[in-house]
Formats: sequence, structure tokens, C-alpha cells
Amino acid sequence: MSLTSSRRSFLKSTAAAAVIGPAILSRNSFAQERAEANDRIQIGVIGVGTMGRGHVARFLKQQDVQLVAVCDVVNERTENAREMVEKHYAQQAGASVYRGCQMYGDFRELLASDEIDAVVIATPDHWHATQCILAARAKKDIYCEKPLTHNVAQGRRIVDSVQQNKVVFQTGSQQRSEFGGKFRSAVELILAGRIGKLKTIRVGVGGPPKPCDLPGQEIPEGTDWDFWCGPAVKRDYNEVLCPKGVHKHFPAWRAYSEYGGGGLADMGAHHFDIAQWAMQMDGSGPVGIEPPLGGETSGLKFVYASGVEMFHGGPSGCTFEGTEGSIYVDRNKLETTPAELAATEIPEDDRQVYYSTDHARNWLDCCRSRKDPICTAEIGHRTATICHLGNIGYVLRRPLKWDPAAELFVGDDEANKLLDYEPRDPWRV
Repeated sequence: MSLTSSRRSFLKSTAAAAVIGPAILSRNSFAQERAEANDRIQIGVIGVGTMGRGHVARFLKQQDVQLVAVCDVVNERTENAREMVEKHYAQQAGASVYRGCQMYGDFRELLASDEIDAVVIATPDHWHATQCILAARAKKDIYCEKPLTHNVAQGRRIVDSVQQNKVVFQTGSQQRSEFGGKFRSAVELILAGRIGKLKTIRVGVGGPPKPCDLPGQEIPEGTDWDFWCGPAVKRDYNEVLCPKGVHKHFPAWRAYSEYGGGGLADMGAHHFDIAQWAMQMDGSGPVGIEPPLGGETSGLKFVYASGVEMFHGGPSGCTFEGTEGSIYVDRNKLETTPAELAATEIPEDDRQVYYSTDHARNWLDCCRSRKDPICTAEIGHRTATICHLGNIGYVLRRPLKWDPAAELFVGDDEANKLLDYEPRDPWRV
């Protein structure tokens, strides 16, 4: 079978086989045949916990994609994900068995495969920078979960690596593309001036993280705990951080500063992203951070050069207040004051935002066209930076001046030390 065979003819030709394997396109042949309408993007998924399995299911539905590899530090999860992939392709081809999805415990081995054109990264936050940078160096296009980074400095390193290696990068802040277009509609109304001059934004998400204080437990068989810790601090295993086997919930590593950024960075990476979009600040950020001076874990204020004030706290989602009205938007609701604003049609000439209705599909289309997707590495970095600045503000509990161009605090060495950390060996990239 030639490399130029279409996906349809491939499936037809293998339907009668009892055991089948994938037609593999190398990166070189993929680049040569990118214009072919029916070629397939060969994808590997790094991290197949709850979110990663969701991505596996999502990309299996894409007709121009072939999932060829899965990777995790827990053997049961890797095996489960491979079973998902091979069962799907066997059923699709009308075959009894399919073999063609590789399993890896070390993502570096996955990245070394010439069979893989692109990767989906769905690991804990402390792993994102290392994996994104190494994937970019391996010339793989990248879809990485949000929040993009674990600290501010990591984001700039990701952006630089993506640009240097000319890979297509999508951050998983899918509110820009999905949820019935509610967030896009809210942003369009704001940019079209329907609420007058924007004055205040309130973002209702959880609070900052705390240092991990979980007791140690016995490491389950089949779990590479040292690899799970990776570039972050090594501590004793606890199933709250890395659940045993195949689990169906989102683990609480997000709550601990060694591995995540708390609720502020978790859902904040979604809702602060919409706030940045509405302010047209995708390449910039605030100039001041003013935390509450007591022990409160909400109420911190971001101040922008435009005069807009953005508060951490309020109803779930985003509330935009202007001189002539307001907009409240969340995943299941879009409300405006006055009410008739919600029904306002935005003329085509007044629309100022990137239009996408499917975040994964947008990335795949851009992998082919080599254009920028709706949520690039730069956008993901700037959104994650908001979350990190907020967390630093809650740590220091004093006003901070931020230079969004230099990406440094102004005249504050103590605060600048919190922008980065030294990764554990051998994970410096």
C-alpha cells in the first residue's frame, strides 16, 4: 500500500483482515503530502489521565487523524488508552483486531519517533514547559493543556522554542472556540462598544495554591513516581496527587504549589483568558497587582495601563462592566444589562475576533495550513502569566508594579525571584 493511499481506501483494503496495523506517514512524507485532502496527521498523546483520555476520544473522531502513540507514568493508564485506540480502529475497519498504537513510559522516546507529526500534552502543570520545549525541538506540532506553565519564565521559553522551530501550537483554552460561542459573542459586544468604555472586570475562580502537606503512601506497582515528579520537587507519593490506575476524576495536584497554581490558575486560565481577549491584551498584561492586605484568598486587583481594573473574585465566569452596560458570561450563560444587548447583531465589519467553533479542529486545520490557531503559545503564556502574577501577589501581600514588555517586576528583586525556579535534574531545558 502506498503512502499516498487515502484513509478511506486504507480502511476498505484492511477491513477483511483479521489483524491490521496503521499506514504510517513519516514527518518527511507528511510534509510532502500535506496538501493531500485525505492524508492523516499522526498524533501521540502524552498524559492519559482523565483529561488525556478525553483528548484520545476527541481525536479519534477526526477523520484525518491517526492516533499512533500514548504515554503515561502509570502503566494501567497507558494500556487503557491503547485499548481505546485499537478498539476504535478495529471497529472502524470491520476487523477483529488492530495493532498500531505504541505505548511509552518516557515521553522523550515518543518524541524521538519519526512516525509522529504532532503531540497532545495533558500532563500536570509542572511538566508542560519541559515537554513543550522538547516537543518543539523535535519539530512536533503541539496542543498543550492549560494553564500553559507553572511559572512566568517558562512561558517565554516555550514561546521562543515554538517560534524558533516553526511548529504550530494551540493552548487548550477552548472557551475561545466552544460553549456555543457565548464567550466570543461577549467579546464581540465589548469590542464593538456595546457597553461603552470598559471599566471593570470580575473573574470568579478559585484561590491560590498551598504547599503540599499530604502524608506519604506506598507507591503502587506500575507507577513511576520519580518521573511523575519530574522537574518539580521530589516528595513522597500520595494518591491525591497521582491516583492509582485508571481514574475518572481530576486529581488535586492542582491545589498544591509544587505542581499547580490552585483554582486561580486552573479555571483562571480559562476566564482570565477571555478577559485578556476582551481587552485585546493577548500580547501584554497588567501594569499593577494589588492584593488584599489581610489573609483573604480573593479580592486581588490587576490594573491595566488603559485604566481597566480586573478583580479576582465574583460570580463564576467573567463580569464586564462598562460606562453604558455590563455583560456576564459563563459556560452556560450570557446575560447583558440592558437585556436587549444580548440580542444585538454584530455586523460583519465590526467583528474583531478570530472565529473558531471547534478548538481541536482549529489546531488540526492549522497544522495543515501552517497558520496560527486561535490560542497560540504567546496567548497561552500571557494568560498563564496573569494567574502567576495573582499567586505571587497573594504570597507577598503588597502592591507590585509589573512591566509586561520586559516581563519583570519593577524594582522588586524579591518578587522577581518568584518568576522562575531551578528544575530538578535532569530536566533543565
